[in-house]
Amino acid sequence: MKKLTLDKLDVQGKRVLMRVDFNVPQHEDGSVRDDTRIRAALASINYVRERGAKLILMSHLGRPKDAAKAESEEEKAKILKKNATLVMDKIADKLRELVGGNVTKLDALVGPEVEAAVAKMQPGDIIVLENTRFTKGETKNDPELSAQLGKLADVYVLDAFGSAHRAHSSTEGVTKFVSKSAAGFLLAKEMDYFDRVLSSPERPLTPTVGGAKVSDKIGVIENLLNLVDVLIIGGGMANTFIKAQGYEIGKSLLDAEGIETAKAAIAKAKEKGVELILPEDLVIADAFDANANTKTVSVDAIDAEWMALDMGPKTIAKFCDAIKRSKMVVWNGPVGVFEMDKFAAGTKAVAETLASGSAVSIIGGGDTAAAVTHFGLADKMSHVSTGGGASLEMLEGKVLPGLAALSDQE
Repeated sequence: MKKLTLDKLDVQGKRVLMRVDFNVPQHEDGSVRDDTRIRAALASINYVRERGAKLILMSHLGRPKDAAKAESEEEKAKILKKNATLVMDKIADKLRELVGGNVTKLDALVGPEVEAAVAKMQPGDIIVLENTRFTKGETKNDPELSAQLGKLADVYVLDAFGSAHRAHSSTEGVTKFVSKSAAGFLLAKEMDYFDRVLSSPERPLTPTVGGAKVSDKIGVIENLLNLVDVLIIGGGMANTFIKAQGYEIGKSLLDAEGIETAKAAIAKAKEKGVELILPEDLVIADAFDANANTKTVSVDAIDAEWMALDMGPKTIAKFCDAIKRSKMVVWNGPVGVFEMDKFAAGTKAVAETLASGSAVSIIGGGDTAAAVTHFGLADKMSHVSTGGGASLEMLEGKVLPGLAALSDQE
């Protein structure tokens, strides 16, 4: 069944608890360096406020494990003082700037003070709760914490796709303690795009999979080989496929545990009639350094002391030709070390081909989203996902716990 979405949820005058993803890049003083994720949540935030609801927002920020383990409030306070960038204060400041005031930041996630503040809220008010991961039980999906969160609200909205694959109190457990729970507009958009890929893709469907490790994406590759017409493998992951074909790869990044998986994927692609596109040539370097010496070689001629850091021109042309022939492309993982100009050509070419083409282009979050943003092409893509890990699990065919817990559409 389809899940309930925010536009079908009655929020008029109600207390709405919304889980967002404000885990944003920050400057050293904790101020927001990139507010993309905050802006992405504004559609849901404004929709709720315009209907006279009282909005309570919660998000994680970083990985403050020590704070959650603190045995006393005094100990927690000392930890937080040392980790000022992990509190939500500067995030709340940025949100206040974006919505034009009326945003209050609280210093806790749950408890009597939070409940008292929520009880005083007026229609249109926004409260930002403290970092969810400062509180014991959040990552363990503790029922007691989930119940405390549920007490704050009449209804719940999940709009954090980047956290929907985690069964935490703020993403999954809380749904058991509210009358209704729905997907926010950002999450609904993510669901729609990935459902199109998995259920009704436009063909030819051509996933482009890069990144470093095969073992991280075994399930994705295996599932995609049952769905796709063409599969492109690039980036560090391609080294393992090159090794699986019997070639030496020098000092290139290798996922040794993934060699047998790569061999199996090559065989399965042949069996399924999937066009598997692997590199023919590579840009190799004598060091992992922006100023390294480089040269372009075929995959059977990688020097013993050198490493592959980008695709070569023949490979780039082959990748881009396949993309141009496609109706839908899902891209997860850069195909080179794009952060260094010398090794950015492959990733840039793929991004530019998608940006200028007519294919539905779905960018799988994480480093891939960072790459298209780096090249100034994010707004040219059909959809840039806000969740790298969640998008991988969707492509693997898994059901995301946070999504599964939402109310069904009536």
